[in-house]
Parts: sequence; structure tokens; C-alpha cells
Amino acid sequence: MNGFVIGQYIPGVSAVHRLDPRTKLILTIGYVTMIFSTRGVLGYALAVGCVALVCALAGISPRFLIRSLRSLTMLIAMTAVLNLFFTRTGSPLVSIWRFRITDEGLRLAAYFALRLIFLVTGTTLLTLTTSPIALTDALESLMRPLERIRFPAHELAMMMSIALRFIPTLTEETDKIMKAQASRGADFESGSLLKRAKALTPLLAPLFISAFRRAGDLALAMESRCYQGGEGRTRMRELRYARADAIAFASMIVMLALIFLERILIR
Repeated sequence: MNGFVIGQYIPGVSAVHRLDPRTKLILTIGYVTMIFSTRGVLGYALAVGCVALVCALAGISPRFLIRSLRSLTMLIAMTAVLNLFFTRTGSPLVSIWRFRITDEGLRLAAYFALRLIFLVTGTTLLTLTTSPIALTDALESLMRPLERIRFPAHELAMMMSIALRFIPTLTEETDKIMKAQASRGADFESGSLLKRAKALTPLLAPLFISAFRRAGDLALAMESRCYQGGEGRTRMRELRYARADAIAFASMIVMLALIFLERILIR
């Protein structure tokens, strides 16, 4: 719980922080597309290069970024195990009871685990270098053409931003509740996995109460400021593209072209 960094924002004045939030959002989508489109080592090598470059430019320690993976260790391990033991194609390498490990299953397990890792690190870098307000403005700006068909772009962007913003808040609240109950004798560490899962049940009621209380306070604060949705609203800072955004777009286009070329050559 202490290593949960998804949804957090680190203020800064680096080149990555100064990029237009729309650029960072589109680049993140292109980055995810690159990860799930690659068929070889090239895509993962480019992903490592992208993550390393962004960390260096933004002044973010790679160790801090790795902390975002701790809370997803179980999901990554389950994804790897399922692909490892339930892939029937390929040449068999090892047989364990009714299960067998094939070379194709080993390859898929590694690929899907790497995809999850790069997916989490890439989206975490987006939230670490983009404030929730800027992210809301970017989402609304990109979805604004859909307003012609009465799509609630502003409201949806606000909802997504608030949900993202409250991830670390709810995580911290859960940690406090666990410590409070542990001081009263609750045991969350010992026993089987099923027993530890049952021990977490008493956390749900106070956590839901806290979440609804925060939602009510937020709604009251928005109403007291006469919030009526996106119609007629103005912004103190208008979003504008700069030369750095063009360079970032060009870099992503080159990488996607390389991935497309890789897919053609591997066929």
C-alpha cells in the first residue's frame, strides 16, 4: 500500500512537465498501442528507451517508478502463470502432472508480463508529470468534437479526473484503517490466502463510508462554487501546442512506423 504511486502528481518544471497535456495523453495512447502491437524485441526495446528518457527528462527516479509495480505483482504473476501453463501450441519443454510448458507458452508469458509492466509504468509517468486539472482539460479538449452529438465531454473528463485523483487518497485511507484495526488485534498477515482475504472484509464498510463522505464533501464544495457543468466555463490558462510538442509527436510517429515495419517483416 505504501508503494502505490498510480494517480499521484509530482510538481516540476522539466521539459516533460511543460509539454501540453493533450500531447502527453496522445503520446501515452501511442505508447500503449506500440506495446500491444509489437511482435518482437524492437517494441520492448523502444518502450524501455521511452521510459528511461522520460524519467531522465522529468527527474523521476526509476526506483520510485518501480514502486508502482508492487501493488500489481500478483496480477502480473497470475497473467504469466496462466499463459505459461494453459498455452497448448508450441513444442513441449516440461511436463508437470497434467500441465505442460511449451516454448510458445513461455514466450507468451514473458510478453504479456512485459506488456503489463510497461503499461503500468507508462500510465504512471503520465499522472506523475501531469496535474489532475491539466489532465481534465486535455481530456475535454480532445473529446470536444463529440459535443456536436450531445456527448458530455466536460462531465466525463471531470469524472475520470476525480476518480484518478482519489486513487492515492483511498489507498492512504485504506492503510490508515488497516493500521487502526491491527492496533486492536486484527491480523492481516498470517494464515492462508483465503483467511487473509476474509480478514480484509471489515475494511470495506469504513472504506465505503469514508469514500461516500469524501464524495459528499466534494459535491458540496462544487455546488458552493456554483458549478453547473462545462457550459460557459472559461480557463485561466488556455492549452497551446509548442515546438517541443511537435518534436514529441514526430518521435512517436517514427516509433510507430518502426513497429509497423517490424510486423510486416515478422510475418
